[in-house]
Amino acid sequence: MRAYVLHPDLKSGGSRREPSLALAEAVALAEALPDLELCGAEIVRVARVAPGTLFGKGKLEELKNRLQAEEVGLVLIDGPVTPVQQRNLEKEWGLKLLDRTGLILEIFADRARTREGVLQVELAALSYQRTRLVRAWTHLERQRGGLGFVGGPGETQIEADRRAIDEQMTRLRRQLDKVVKTRELHRAARRKVPFPVVALVGYTNAGKSTLFNRMTGAEVMAKDMLFATLDPTMRGIELPSGRRVILSDTVGFISDLPHELVAAFRATLEEVLEADLILHVRDISHPETAEQAEDVRTILARLGVDAEVPQLELWNKIDLVGGEARAALETQAARTENVYAGSALTGEGLDPLLAAISARLDEERIEEVLELPFSDGRRHAWLHAQNAVTAEQRGEDGWRMVLRWTARQKADFARL
Repeated sequence: MRAYVLHPDLKSGGSRREPSLALAEAVALAEALPDLELCGAEIVRVARVAPGTLFGKGKLEELKNRLQAEEVGLVLIDGPVTPVQQRNLEKEWGLKLLDRTGLILEIFADRARTREGVLQVELAALSYQRTRLVRAWTHLERQRGGLGFVGGPGETQIEADRRAIDEQMTRLRRQLDKVVKTRELHRAARRKVPFPVVALVGYTNAGKSTLFNRMTGAEVMAKDMLFATLDPTMRGIELPSGRRVILSDTVGFISDLPHELVAAFRATLEEVLEADLILHVRDISHPETAEQAEDVRTILARLGVDAEVPQLELWNKIDLVGGEARAALETQAARTENVYAGSALTGEGLDPLLAAISARLDEERIEEVLELPFSDGRRHAWLHAQNAVTAEQRGEDGWRMVLRWTARQKADFARL
């Protein structure tokens, strides 16, 4: 299908992103979908948003002529489009339209491989679809329903569709609960293994999967494509120091990630919440690397990642930066705590990073049994917040807890 990308540059939007870079990202999103033939892309200045059509009359007609000349079948609008705007634009232009959320959902649906990933996508898609139900014909008020004595004019088609979606979402949530419980069993088994978890996080296309492959020898899909990895992939590896860890590759984050997707993929990203160390991979060659890093930090906060979890930062793709700029970045990284410059593709600069990971995780975890009275709720909560509890039983007077913790955690606990 021939597709065309439009990035609305809203004068009142207050976006911190450069429109040309935002358009480039939207084009990359479109190219991540198979079976699409991208025939054009442009920035559309929008001085004032038209409630019904997003664009004004003149721009609407101008775009219509261009889209018809290019024989476009699908328009991708890089931004939010209301259900009413979508319906009116599709009617006006005579084609299919997807907004940013819809496009990301399509990519997620194409990429998801695990049972949980597929269910999460379906749930997010239904949640999105539910908001797209708009009243098209007033006669639907009278579609079904009795004489008006009870319950008004009866159920409208929109209400029937919404009820059907709600029922399907309930079924999906039940299926997801079963899958999540299975994953929890796997995680519980993994907690008993004295190997810490290192989670790779970063903006989409930052090079996480390339780094994962280099560190593990695995063949995870690592293409220059947005959302190349959707489902978390985990491998046990041995660091140069001899330290064994579990490495987890996760879905890339992106700016303006719809809240439905953050919620829907929370379970998929639970590996990050379980991590003993987070490795934030940044594409340091990207013009908006600082903004991308801020987006990642924002989403991590929304996911509820504990600020106490150690984090290291890899300024990846340093091989794409030349001359004095590269030297300046390497100097800056060397002077900044927990930051390392290197290249997952060439391997340069990774040895100091691996040594730092080993150093952060070299505290062996010891398993102990501890009994706490119910009156000591504050220290009980602290132990859970530290992910130190592997099993727990309630007795008559308190908790009997099996702990797996480091000497540092034990010393911190003693000072509470």
